[in-house]
Amino acid sequence: MRDFHLPGRSPAYAANAMVASSHPTAVSVAIEIMRSGGNAADAAIAGAIALGLGEPAMTGLGGDMFALVKPTGSDEILGLNASGRAPAGATAEGMRAKGWTEMEEDDANSALVPGAVAGFAALSEAHGRKGLDALVAPSIALAEEGMPVVPRAAFDWARAEPRMRGAMRRWYLKDDKPYRAGDLFRHAGQAEVLRAIQAKGAAGFYEGPVAEDMVASLQALGAAHTLEDFAATRADWVTPISGPYRGAEIVELPPNTHGATAILMARILERFDIASMDPGGAERAHIETEAAKLAYAARDAAIADPEAMTYPLEALIGQELADRLGALIDPERALAPPADVLGGARHKDTIYITAVDRDRMAVSLIYSVYHDFGGCLASDRYGINFNNRAAGFVLTEGHPNVYGPKKRPLHTIIPGMLRQSGRVTMPFGVMGGGYQPHGHVRLVSNMLDFGMDPQAAQDLPRIFHQNGNTEIENGYPRAVWDALAAKGHPIAGRAVPLGGSQAIYIDHERGVLIGGTDPRKDGLALGY
Repeated sequence: MRDFHLPGRSPAYAANAMVASSHPTAVSVAIEIMRSGGNAADAAIAGAIALGLGEPAMTGLGGDMFALVKPTGSDEILGLNASGRAPAGATAEGMRAKGWTEMEEDDANSALVPGAVAGFAALSEAHGRKGLDALVAPSIALAEEGMPVVPRAAFDWARAEPRMRGAMRRWYLKDDKPYRAGDLFRHAGQAEVLRAIQAKGAAGFYEGPVAEDMVASLQALGAAHTLEDFAATRADWVTPISGPYRGAEIVELPPNTHGATAILMARILERFDIASMDPGGAERAHIETEAAKLAYAARDAAIADPEAMTYPLEALIGQELADRLGALIDPERALAPPADVLGGARHKDTIYITAVDRDRMAVSLIYSVYHDFGGCLASDRYGINFNNRAAGFVLTEGHPNVYGPKKRPLHTIIPGMLRQSGRVTMPFGVMGGGYQPHGHVRLVSNMLDFGMDPQAAQDLPRIFHQNGNTEIENGYPRAVWDALAAKGHPIAGRAVPLGGSQAIYIDHERGVLIGGTDPRKDGLALGY
Protein backbone atom coordinates (compact mmCIF):
# COMPACT_ATOMS: atom_id res chain seq x y z
CA MET A 1 0.00 0.00 0.00
CA ARG A 2 1.32 3.44 -0.89
CA ASP A 3 2.19 6.07 1.71
CA PHE A 4 -0.86 8.35 1.84
CA HIS A 5 1.31 11.18 3.20
CA LEU A 6 3.00 11.43 -0.20
CA PRO A 7 1.76 12.39 -3.66
CA GLY A 8 0.69 9.45 -5.75
CA ARG A 9 -2.24 7.49 -7.07
CA SER A 10 -3.91 4.36 -5.79
CA PRO A 11 -4.95 1.65 -8.21
CA ALA A 12 -8.54 1.75 -9.44
CA TYR A 13 -10.97 -0.98 -8.42
CA ALA A 14 -14.21 -2.08 -10.11
CA ALA A 15 -16.42 -5.15 -10.13
CA ASN A 16 -17.99 -5.02 -13.58
CA ALA A 17 -15.82 -3.47 -16.27
CA MET A 18 -12.77 -1.23 -16.62
CA VAL A 19 -10.81 0.79 -19.16
CA ALA A 20 -7.32 2.25 -18.79
CA SER A 21 -5.69 4.65 -21.21
CA SER A 22 -3.78 7.92 -21.47
CA HIS A 23 -6.54 10.52 -22.10
CA PRO A 24 -9.54 10.96 -19.76
CA THR A 25 -11.99 11.78 -22.56
CA ALA A 26 -11.05 8.65 -24.50
CA VAL A 27 -11.49 6.55 -21.35
CA SER A 28 -14.94 8.10 -20.87
CA VAL A 29 -15.86 7.28 -24.47
CA ALA A 30 -14.83 3.66 -23.97
CA ILE A 31 -16.68 3.30 -20.66
CA GLU A 32 -19.86 4.74 -22.16
CA ILE A 33 -19.65 2.25 -25.02
CA MET A 34 -19.65 -0.60 -22.50
CA ARG A 35 -22.40 0.93 -20.39
CA SER A 36 -24.59 1.13 -23.49
CA GLY A 37 -24.22 -2.55 -24.33
CA GLY A 38 -20.83 -2.80 -25.99
CA ASN A 39 -18.11 -5.19 -24.94
CA ALA A 40 -14.37 -4.79 -24.36
CA ALA A 41 -13.57 -4.97 -28.09
CA ASP A 42 -16.06 -2.19 -28.82
CA ALA A 43 -14.68 -0.09 -25.98
CA ALA A 44 -11.07 -0.49 -27.06
CA ILE A 45 -11.86 0.48 -30.66
CA ALA A 46 -13.97 3.52 -29.75
CA GLY A 47 -11.46 4.72 -27.19
CA ALA A 48 -8.52 4.24 -29.52
CA ILE A 49 -10.16 6.25 -32.30
CA ALA A 50 -10.85 9.05 -29.83
CA LEU A 51 -7.20 8.98 -28.77
CA GLY A 52 -6.26 9.97 -32.33
CA LEU A 53 -7.85 13.32 -31.53
CA GLY A 54 -6.69 13.53 -27.93
CA GLU A 55 -3.07 12.59 -28.62
CA PRO A 56 -2.40 13.16 -32.34
CA ALA A 57 1.35 13.23 -31.74
CA MET A 58 1.08 9.61 -30.69
CA THR A 59 -1.52 8.13 -33.01
CA GLY A 60 -4.19 8.58 -35.65
CA LEU A 61 -6.02 6.99 -38.55
CA GLY A 62 -2.82 7.15 -40.59
CA GLY A 63 -1.11 4.73 -38.20
CA ASP A 64 -0.87 1.05 -37.33
CA MET A 65 -2.54 -1.11 -34.69
CA PHE A 66 -1.96 -4.42 -32.92
CA ALA A 67 -4.20 -6.21 -30.42
CA LEU A 68 -4.39 -9.23 -28.16
CA VAL A 69 -7.88 -10.49 -27.39
CA LYS A 70 -9.10 -12.86 -24.69
CA PRO A 71 -12.63 -13.82 -25.75
CA THR A 72 -15.48 -14.26 -23.30
CA GLY A 73 -15.53 -17.67 -21.63
CA SER A 74 -12.03 -18.65 -22.71
CA ASP A 75 -8.42 -18.14 -21.68
CA GLU A 76 -7.23 -18.52 -25.25
CA ILE A 77 -5.49 -15.38 -26.51
CA LEU A 78 -5.88 -14.26 -30.12
CA GLY A 79 -3.50 -11.92 -31.93
CA LEU A 80 -4.28 -9.24 -34.50
CA ASN A 81 -1.60 -7.66 -36.69
CA ALA A 82 -2.91 -4.49 -38.34
CA SER A 83 0.44 -3.02 -39.29
CA GLY A 84 0.81 -1.49 -42.71
CA ARG A 85 3.08 -2.46 -45.57
CA ALA A 86 5.49 -0.61 -47.81
CA PRO A 87 4.04 0.23 -51.23
CA ALA A 88 4.54 -2.22 -54.08
CA GLY A 89 6.97 0.21 -55.70
CA ALA A 90 9.27 0.44 -52.65
CA THR A 91 12.91 -0.54 -53.18
CA ALA A 92 15.99 -0.18 -51.02
CA GLU A 93 17.97 0.49 -54.21
CA GLY A 94 15.80 3.52 -54.92
CA MET A 95 16.43 4.94 -51.46
CA ARG A 96 20.18 4.28 -51.66
CA ALA A 97 20.20 6.03 -55.04
CA LYS A 98 18.92 9.13 -53.23
CA GLY A 99 22.07 8.97 -51.11
CA TRP A 100 20.37 7.47 -48.06
CA THR A 101 22.21 5.08 -45.77
CA GLU A 102 19.14 4.67 -43.59
CA MET A 103 15.47 5.53 -43.93
CA GLU A 104 14.82 9.26 -43.50
CA GLU A 105 12.33 9.69 -40.68
CA ASP A 106 10.59 12.79 -42.02
CA ASP A 107 10.37 11.81 -45.69
CA ALA A 108 7.10 10.65 -47.31
CA ASN A 109 8.86 7.43 -48.35
CA SER A 110 8.92 6.49 -44.66
CA ALA A 111 5.11 6.33 -44.59
CA LEU A 112 3.64 2.86 -44.75
CA VAL A 113 0.12 2.28 -46.01
CA PRO A 114 -1.75 2.68 -42.68
CA GLY A 115 -3.16 -0.54 -41.26
CA ALA A 116 -5.11 0.61 -38.21
CA VAL A 117 -8.52 1.12 -39.82
CA ALA A 118 -8.38 -2.38 -41.32
CA GLY A 119 -7.58 -3.62 -37.82
CA PHE A 120 -10.50 -1.81 -36.21
CA ALA A 121 -12.83 -3.29 -38.82
CA ALA A 122 -11.46 -6.83 -38.34
CA LEU A 123 -11.66 -6.63 -34.54
CA SER A 124 -15.18 -5.21 -34.63
CA GLU A 125 -16.43 -7.84 -37.07
CA ALA A 126 -14.90 -10.78 -35.22
CA HIS A 127 -15.49 -9.81 -31.59
CA GLY A 128 -17.55 -6.62 -31.27
CA ARG A 129 -21.25 -6.16 -30.63
CA LYS A 130 -22.04 -2.67 -31.79
CA GLY A 131 -20.60 -2.37 -35.26
CA LEU A 132 -17.91 0.00 -36.49
CA ASP A 133 -20.48 2.66 -37.46
CA ALA A 134 -21.48 3.11 -33.81
CA LEU A 135 -17.89 3.07 -32.57
CA VAL A 136 -16.72 6.01 -34.69
CA ALA A 137 -19.72 8.17 -33.74
CA PRO A 138 -18.27 9.61 -30.49
CA SER A 139 -15.12 10.72 -32.30
CA ILE A 140 -17.12 12.41 -35.06
CA ALA A 141 -18.67 14.59 -32.37
CA LEU A 142 -15.30 15.22 -30.73
CA ALA A 143 -13.69 16.16 -34.06
CA GLU A 144 -16.41 18.72 -34.68
CA GLU A 145 -16.94 20.06 -31.16
CA GLY A 146 -13.34 19.83 -29.99
CA MET A 147 -11.19 17.49 -27.89
CA PRO A 148 -9.55 19.07 -24.82
CA VAL A 149 -5.75 19.17 -25.05
CA VAL A 150 -4.19 17.65 -21.93
CA PRO A 151 -0.78 18.81 -20.62
CA ARG A 152 1.25 15.86 -21.93
CA ALA A 153 -0.30 16.22 -25.39
CA ALA A 154 0.59 19.93 -25.37
CA PHE A 155 4.17 19.05 -24.37
CA ASP A 156 4.47 16.67 -27.33
CA TRP A 157 2.86 19.20 -29.70
CA ALA A 158 5.42 21.85 -28.85
CA ARG A 159 8.34 19.48 -29.34
CA ALA A 160 7.12 18.36 -32.77
CA GLU A 161 6.06 21.74 -34.21
CA PRO A 162 9.45 22.59 -35.80
CA ARG A 163 9.26 19.39 -37.89
CA MET A 164 5.77 20.07 -39.28
CA ARG A 165 5.50 20.97 -42.96
CA GLY A 166 2.87 21.71 -45.56
CA ALA A 167 -0.69 20.54 -44.87
CA MET A 168 0.40 19.32 -41.45
CA ARG A 169 0.78 22.88 -40.23
CA ARG A 170 -2.65 23.84 -41.52
CA TRP A 171 -4.45 20.93 -39.90
CA TYR A 172 -2.51 20.49 -36.64
CA LEU A 173 -1.51 23.98 -35.51
CA LYS A 174 -3.58 26.86 -34.16
CA ASP A 175 -2.62 30.17 -35.77
CA ASP A 176 0.60 28.39 -36.80
CA LYS A 177 1.46 27.63 -33.17
CA PRO A 178 1.21 24.40 -31.14
CA TYR A 179 -1.97 23.75 -29.20
CA ARG A 180 -1.69 24.45 -25.49
CA ALA A 181 -3.17 22.60 -22.53
CA GLY A 182 -6.85 23.48 -22.26
CA ASP A 183 -7.31 24.34 -25.93
CA LEU A 184 -9.99 22.50 -27.90
CA PHE A 185 -8.56 20.64 -30.88
CA ARG A 186 -11.05 20.39 -33.74
CA HIS A 187 -10.51 18.49 -36.97
CA ALA A 188 -13.26 18.84 -39.57
CA GLY A 189 -11.35 16.70 -42.06
CA GLN A 190 -11.18 13.77 -39.67
CA ALA A 191 -14.91 14.06 -39.01
CA GLU A 192 -15.47 13.59 -42.75
CA VAL A 193 -13.14 10.58 -42.84
CA LEU A 194 -14.91 9.00 -39.88
CA ARG A 195 -18.26 9.53 -41.59
CA ALA A 196 -16.90 7.71 -44.64
CA ILE A 197 -15.87 4.81 -42.38
CA GLN A 198 -19.27 4.95 -40.68
CA ALA A 199 -21.00 4.60 -44.03
CA LYS A 200 -18.75 2.09 -45.80
CA GLY A 201 -16.56 0.47 -43.16
CA ALA A 202 -12.86 0.09 -43.94
CA ALA A 203 -13.62 0.59 -47.65
CA GLY A 204 -14.54 4.18 -46.82
CA PHE A 205 -10.91 4.70 -45.85
CA TYR A 206 -8.99 2.50 -48.30
CA GLU A 207 -11.04 3.30 -51.39
CA GLY A 208 -12.74 6.39 -52.80
CA PRO A 209 -12.08 10.05 -51.94
CA VAL A 210 -10.20 9.42 -48.67
CA ALA A 211 -7.71 7.02 -50.28
CA GLU A 212 -7.41 9.32 -53.29
CA ASP A 213 -6.48 12.20 -50.99
CA MET A 214 -3.81 10.16 -49.21
CA VAL A 215 -2.30 8.79 -52.41
CA ALA A 216 -2.27 12.15 -54.19
CA SER A 217 -0.67 13.82 -51.18
CA LEU A 218 2.01 11.13 -50.80
CA GLN A 219 2.83 11.10 -54.49
CA ALA A 220 3.14 14.90 -54.48
CA LEU A 221 5.73 14.45 -51.74
CA GLY A 222 7.74 11.97 -53.83
CA ALA A 223 6.48 8.65 -52.42
CA ALA A 224 5.56 5.53 -54.40
CA HIS A 225 2.11 4.78 -52.92
CA THR A 226 -0.77 3.89 -55.25
CA LEU A 227 -4.50 3.37 -54.90
CA GLU A 228 -3.86 -0.35 -55.42
CA ASP A 229 -1.61 -0.39 -52.35
CA PHE A 230 -4.40 1.07 -50.23
CA ALA A 231 -7.12 -1.20 -51.64
CA ALA A 232 -4.98 -4.29 -50.86
CA THR A 233 -4.60 -3.46 -47.14
CA ARG A 234 -5.65 -6.16 -44.70
CA ALA A 235 -5.29 -7.06 -41.04
CA ASP A 236 -4.15 -10.56 -40.11
CA TRP A 237 -5.18 -12.78 -37.21
CA VAL A 238 -2.01 -14.42 -35.89
CA THR A 239 -1.00 -16.88 -33.18
CA PRO A 240 0.62 -15.19 -30.17
CA ILE A 241 3.95 -16.32 -28.74
CA SER A 242 4.79 -16.66 -25.05
CA GLY A 243 7.52 -17.34 -22.56
CA PRO A 244 7.87 -17.91 -18.80
CA TYR A 245 8.69 -15.54 -15.98
CA ARG A 246 8.53 -16.56 -12.30
CA GLY A 247 5.88 -19.18 -12.93
CA ALA A 248 3.72 -16.91 -15.08
CA GLU A 249 3.50 -16.61 -18.85
CA ILE A 250 4.16 -13.39 -20.78
CA VAL A 251 2.12 -13.41 -24.00
CA GLU A 252 3.21 -11.31 -26.97
CA LEU A 253 2.61 -10.98 -30.70
CA PRO A 254 5.03 -12.64 -33.14
CA PRO A 255 7.13 -10.78 -35.72
CA ASN A 256 7.01 -8.33 -37.35
CA THR A 257 6.54 -6.96 -33.80
CA HIS A 258 9.43 -7.28 -31.36
CA GLY A 259 7.40 -9.05 -28.69
CA ALA A 260 9.98 -11.85 -28.91
CA THR A 261 12.48 -9.38 -27.42
CA ALA A 262 10.47 -9.20 -24.20
CA ILE A 263 10.28 -12.99 -23.96
CA LEU A 264 14.03 -13.35 -24.51
CA MET A 265 14.82 -10.61 -22.00
CA ALA A 266 12.54 -12.22 -19.38
CA ARG A 267 14.25 -15.58 -19.87
CA ILE A 268 17.65 -13.94 -19.39
CA LEU A 269 16.52 -12.20 -16.19
CA GLU A 270 15.18 -15.45 -14.73
CA ARG A 271 18.84 -16.49 -14.26
CA PHE A 272 19.17 -13.79 -11.58
CA ASP A 273 17.59 -13.38 -8.13
CA ILE A 274 15.91 -10.07 -8.95
CA ALA A 275 13.55 -10.31 -5.97
CA SER A 276 16.51 -10.09 -3.56
CA MET A 277 17.53 -6.71 -4.99
CA ASP A 278 16.33 -3.20 -4.19
CA PRO A 279 13.62 -2.56 -6.84
CA GLY A 280 14.88 0.98 -7.30
CA GLY A 281 18.56 0.27 -6.78
CA ALA A 282 21.62 0.17 -8.99
CA GLU A 283 22.14 -3.61 -8.82
CA ARG A 284 18.75 -4.35 -10.36
CA ALA A 285 19.06 -1.52 -12.88
CA HIS A 286 22.43 -2.87 -14.04
CA ILE A 287 21.32 -6.49 -14.50
CA GLU A 288 18.11 -5.43 -16.20
CA THR A 289 19.95 -3.08 -18.55
CA GLU A 290 22.50 -5.74 -19.51
CA ALA A 291 19.74 -8.27 -20.21
CA ALA A 292 17.95 -5.71 -22.38
CA LYS A 293 21.09 -4.84 -24.34
CA LEU A 294 21.61 -8.48 -25.26
CA ALA A 295 17.96 -9.16 -26.09
CA TYR A 296 17.80 -6.05 -28.27
CA ALA A 297 20.99 -7.00 -30.10
CA ALA A 298 19.32 -10.31 -30.98
CA ARG A 299 16.21 -8.41 -32.07
CA ASP A 300 18.16 -6.15 -34.40
CA ALA A 301 19.82 -9.11 -36.11
CA ALA A 302 16.73 -11.27 -36.54
CA ILE A 303 13.29 -9.65 -36.41
CA ALA A 304 11.62 -8.56 -39.62
CA ASP A 305 8.57 -9.34 -41.72
CA PRO A 306 8.06 -13.03 -40.83
CA GLU A 307 8.28 -14.00 -44.50
CA ALA A 308 11.81 -12.58 -44.61
CA MET A 309 13.24 -13.85 -41.30
CA THR A 310 16.15 -16.26 -41.51
CA TYR A 311 16.71 -16.99 -37.79
CA PRO A 312 14.10 -19.38 -36.33
CA LEU A 313 11.58 -17.67 -34.05
CA GLU A 314 11.53 -20.70 -31.73
CA ALA A 315 15.28 -20.35 -31.18
CA LEU A 316 15.01 -16.59 -30.62
CA ILE A 317 12.62 -17.05 -27.68
CA GLY A 318 14.13 -20.32 -26.47
CA GLN A 319 16.05 -21.12 -23.32
CA GLU A 320 19.32 -22.06 -25.05
CA LEU A 321 19.88 -18.56 -26.46
CA ALA A 322 18.77 -16.96 -23.18
CA ASP A 323 21.27 -19.05 -21.22
CA ARG A 324 24.09 -18.26 -23.63
CA LEU A 325 23.39 -14.53 -23.50
CA GLY A 326 22.75 -14.45 -19.76
CA ALA A 327 26.16 -16.03 -19.13
CA LEU A 328 27.76 -12.95 -20.70
CA ILE A 329 26.43 -10.61 -18.00
CA ASP A 330 29.00 -9.41 -15.48
CA PRO A 331 27.27 -8.23 -12.26
CA GLU A 332 30.01 -5.67 -11.73
CA ARG A 333 30.69 -4.30 -15.18
CA ALA A 334 28.71 -3.02 -18.16
CA LEU A 335 29.62 -4.78 -21.39
CA ALA A 336 29.03 -3.85 -24.99
CA PRO A 337 26.86 -6.49 -26.72
CA PRO A 338 28.82 -8.85 -28.95
CA ALA A 339 28.76 -7.94 -32.62
CA ASP A 340 26.81 -11.10 -33.45
CA VAL A 341 24.78 -12.38 -30.50
CA LEU A 342 23.06 -15.02 -32.65
CA GLY A 343 26.23 -16.92 -33.39
CA GLY A 344 26.61 -16.47 -37.11
CA ALA A 345 23.01 -15.79 -38.11
CA ARG A 346 22.86 -14.31 -41.56
CA HIS A 347 22.11 -10.63 -41.51
CA LYS A 348 19.25 -11.41 -42.42
CA ASP A 349 5.41 7.20 -29.95
CA THR A 350 2.15 5.55 -29.39
CA ILE A 351 -1.10 5.11 -27.44
CA TYR A 352 -2.27 2.10 -25.53
CA ILE A 353 -5.75 1.18 -24.30
CA THR A 354 -6.94 -1.85 -22.41
CA ALA A 355 -10.50 -2.86 -21.60
CA VAL A 356 -12.07 -5.69 -19.61
CA ASP A 357 -15.84 -6.12 -19.61
CA ARG A 358 -18.27 -7.73 -17.16
CA ASP A 359 -18.06 -11.03 -19.09
CA ARG A 360 -14.26 -10.87 -18.76
CA MET A 361 -13.43 -10.38 -22.40
CA ALA A 362 -10.08 -8.60 -22.28
CA VAL A 363 -8.51 -6.51 -25.02
CA SER A 364 -4.97 -5.17 -25.12
CA LEU A 365 -4.66 -2.67 -28.00
CA ILE A 366 -1.82 -0.43 -29.14
CA TYR A 367 -2.03 2.16 -31.93
CA SER A 368 0.68 4.45 -33.27
CA VAL A 369 2.06 6.77 -35.96
CA TYR A 370 5.61 6.04 -34.66
CA HIS A 371 7.53 9.28 -33.98
CA ASP A 372 5.80 12.41 -32.67
CA PHE A 373 3.16 13.13 -35.33
CA GLY A 374 4.79 10.42 -37.46
CA GLY A 375 6.71 12.06 -40.30
CA CYS A 376 4.97 15.41 -39.56
CA LEU A 377 3.24 15.22 -42.95
CA ALA A 378 -0.52 15.16 -43.58
CA SER A 379 -2.86 14.65 -46.50
CA ASP A 380 -4.10 17.82 -48.10
CA ARG A 381 -7.90 17.46 -48.24
CA TYR A 382 -8.65 15.54 -45.03
CA GLY A 383 -5.57 16.15 -42.90
CA ILE A 384 -4.74 12.51 -42.19
CA ASN A 385 -1.47 12.38 -40.27
CA PHE A 386 0.93 9.99 -42.03
CA ASN A 387 2.97 7.52 -40.01
CA ASN A 388 6.73 7.22 -40.55
CA ARG A 389 6.89 3.54 -39.62
CA ALA A 390 9.06 2.63 -42.63
CA ALA A 391 11.88 4.21 -40.62
CA GLY A 392 11.87 0.82 -38.89
CA PHE A 393 13.40 -0.74 -42.01
CA VAL A 394 17.13 -0.84 -42.76
CA LEU A 395 18.80 -0.26 -46.12
CA THR A 396 21.51 -2.91 -45.62
CA GLU A 397 21.54 -5.28 -48.58
CA GLY A 398 20.74 -8.86 -47.55
CA HIS A 399 19.32 -7.97 -44.11
CA PRO A 400 15.91 -9.58 -43.48
CA ASN A 401 14.51 -6.20 -42.41
CA VAL A 402 15.62 -4.36 -45.56
CA TYR A 403 13.09 -1.95 -47.10
CA GLY A 404 11.20 -3.59 -49.93
CA PRO A 405 7.88 -3.93 -51.75
CA LYS A 406 4.82 -4.95 -49.69
CA LYS A 407 6.97 -5.70 -46.64
CA ARG A 408 6.20 -4.98 -43.01
CA PRO A 409 9.14 -3.63 -40.95
CA LEU A 410 10.41 -4.50 -37.51
CA HIS A 411 7.67 -2.88 -35.45
CA THR A 412 8.14 -1.41 -31.98
CA ILE A 413 4.55 -1.39 -30.70
CA ILE A 414 3.44 -4.48 -28.76
CA PRO A 415 0.37 -5.21 -26.66
CA GLY A 416 0.90 -7.66 -23.83
CA MET A 417 -1.01 -10.08 -21.64
CA LEU A 418 -0.07 -12.04 -18.54
CA ARG A 419 -1.37 -15.55 -17.93
CA GLN A 420 -1.03 -17.32 -14.58
CA SER A 421 -2.01 -20.91 -13.81
CA GLY A 422 -3.64 -21.12 -17.20
CA ARG A 423 -5.84 -18.04 -16.72
CA VAL A 424 -5.41 -14.60 -18.24
CA THR A 425 -4.84 -12.22 -15.35
CA MET A 426 -3.67 -8.98 -16.93
CA PRO A 427 -3.85 -7.17 -20.26
CA PHE A 428 -1.13 -4.53 -20.25
CA GLY A 429 0.96 -2.35 -22.49
CA VAL A 430 3.90 0.01 -22.31
CA MET A 431 4.37 2.85 -24.79
CA GLY A 432 7.68 4.41 -25.67
CA GLY A 433 9.06 3.29 -29.03
CA GLY A 434 11.92 0.84 -28.70
CA TYR A 435 11.58 0.77 -24.90
CA GLN A 436 8.43 -1.33 -25.02
CA PRO A 437 9.83 -4.89 -24.59
CA HIS A 438 12.04 -3.66 -21.76
CA GLY A 439 9.01 -1.92 -20.26
CA HIS A 440 6.90 -5.09 -20.47
CA VAL A 441 9.47 -7.09 -18.55
CA ARG A 442 10.01 -4.35 -15.96
CA LEU A 443 6.29 -3.99 -15.27
CA VAL A 444 5.81 -7.74 -14.90
CA SER A 445 8.94 -8.03 -12.75
CA ASN A 446 7.74 -5.21 -10.49
CA MET A 447 4.59 -7.21 -9.82
CA LEU A 448 5.95 -10.76 -9.66
CA ASP A 449 9.34 -10.11 -8.05
CA PHE A 450 8.31 -7.34 -5.68
CA GLY A 451 4.57 -7.78 -5.16
CA MET A 452 3.61 -4.34 -6.45
CA ASP A 453 0.06 -3.55 -7.52
CA PRO A 454 -0.51 -2.41 -11.14
CA GLN A 455 -0.25 1.26 -10.21
CA ALA A 456 2.91 1.03 -8.13
CA ALA A 457 4.50 -1.11 -10.83
CA GLN A 458 4.07 1.76 -13.29
CA ASP A 459 5.10 4.53 -10.91
CA LEU A 460 8.64 3.19 -10.39
CA PRO A 461 11.39 5.06 -12.33
CA ARG A 462 12.77 3.53 -15.54
CA ILE A 463 16.09 3.05 -17.27
CA PHE A 464 16.91 2.14 -20.89
CA HIS A 465 20.07 1.67 -22.94
CA GLN A 466 19.81 3.15 -26.42
CA ASN A 467 21.93 5.13 -28.86
CA GLY A 468 25.06 4.20 -26.91
CA ASN A 469 23.82 5.67 -23.62
CA THR A 470 22.17 4.29 -20.51
CA GLU A 471 19.30 6.74 -20.18
CA ILE A 472 17.88 7.18 -16.70
CA GLU A 473 14.77 8.95 -15.44
CA ASN A 474 14.90 11.64 -12.78
CA GLY A 475 13.05 9.40 -10.32
CA TYR A 476 16.24 7.48 -9.62
CA PRO A 477 18.32 8.93 -6.75
CA ARG A 478 21.70 10.41 -7.71
CA ALA A 479 23.46 7.58 -5.87
CA VAL A 480 22.06 5.13 -8.44
CA TRP A 481 23.34 7.29 -11.31
CA ASP A 482 26.80 7.29 -9.71
CA ALA A 483 26.81 3.54 -8.99
CA LEU A 484 25.86 2.73 -12.57
CA ALA A 485 28.52 5.07 -13.92
CA ALA A 486 31.06 3.27 -11.72
CA LYS A 487 30.07 0.00 -13.42
CA GLY A 488 30.89 1.53 -16.79
CA HIS A 489 27.45 2.66 -17.96
CA PRO A 490 27.55 5.83 -20.09
CA ILE A 491 24.83 7.63 -18.13
CA ALA A 492 22.54 10.21 -19.74
CA GLY A 493 19.46 11.96 -18.37
CA ARG A 494 16.19 12.15 -20.29
CA ALA A 495 14.35 15.22 -21.52
CA VAL A 496 11.24 13.07 -22.05
CA PRO A 497 10.12 10.30 -19.64
CA LEU A 498 10.29 6.71 -20.81
CA GLY A 499 6.96 6.01 -22.42
CA GLY A 500 3.70 5.41 -20.62
CA SER A 501 1.70 2.34 -19.65
CA GLN A 502 -1.61 0.93 -18.53
CA ALA A 503 -2.69 -2.38 -17.00
CA ILE A 504 -5.82 -4.05 -15.64
CA TYR A 505 -5.34 -6.97 -13.28
CA ILE A 506 -8.21 -9.49 -13.21
CA ASP A 507 -8.57 -10.82 -9.66
CA HIS A 508 -10.51 -13.97 -10.48
CA GLU A 509 -10.71 -15.10 -6.86
CA ARG A 510 -12.40 -11.93 -5.58
CA GLY A 511 -14.20 -11.00 -8.79
CA VAL A 512 -12.70 -7.50 -9.09
CA LEU A 513 -10.63 -5.57 -11.60
CA ILE A 514 -7.59 -3.59 -10.45
CA GLY A 515 -6.31 -0.95 -12.86
CA GLY A 516 -3.31 1.33 -13.05
CA THR A 517 -2.18 4.06 -15.42
CA ASP A 518 1.16 5.72 -15.93
CA PRO A 519 1.94 9.07 -14.23
CA ARG A 520 4.02 9.96 -17.30
CA LYS A 521 0.73 10.54 -19.14
CA ASP A 522 -2.55 12.24 -18.22
CA GLY A 523 -4.91 9.27 -18.37
CA LEU A 524 -6.67 7.14 -15.84
CA ALA A 525 -8.09 3.73 -15.11
CA LEU A 526 -11.87 3.90 -14.70
CA GLY A 527 -14.45 1.25 -14.02
CA TYR A 528 -17.93 0.61 -12.72
